[in-house]
Amino acid sequence: MSLSSIRAKKALEENLKGFVKEDNTILPTESFTETEMLLQWTKYAERLGNKGYKIMESLLLINDPKLNNTKITFELPNEGSKLDFESEMIGLLRHLRGHLHNHDINIEVIVNESIDIKRSFTDQDRYNRLLEINPNIELLRTTFGLDLDA
Repeated sequence: MSLSSIRAKKALEENLKGFVKEDNTILPTESFTETEMLLQWTKYAERLGNKGYKIMESLLLINDPKLNNTKITFELPNEGSKLDFESEMIGLLRHLRGHLHNHDINIEVIVNESIDIKRSFTDQDRYNRLLEINPNIELLRTTFGLDLDA
């Protein structure tokens, strides 16, 4: 190697530094509750249903996901459902991370052949499920005089 080739190599490295964009952005990691996560999960499912993706909507609503810190565990009844779900998982993650302001959220999919489908059919069923998760919802409902029929 000659001195001129070493200088040329250093000049090339300096030029390349200008093209490499360093990403120093800090993504939000705000805390959220399981109730907030379930609400956003349901909104995303309904949005898919409104777009005509009824199968994906029913997969997302087949049961309630469980939250452990920022890890969401979701059980599906078979491998086929898991494959369909994973095709939409990136969009769901993007939605959850954006609306819950936490980019540490991850989803773990578990296939459970003996799954009991716990789908909430009515507003009362959904309210009862949320009440199981967070009993303070009843206090909120009575304090503000909220009604499910409205």
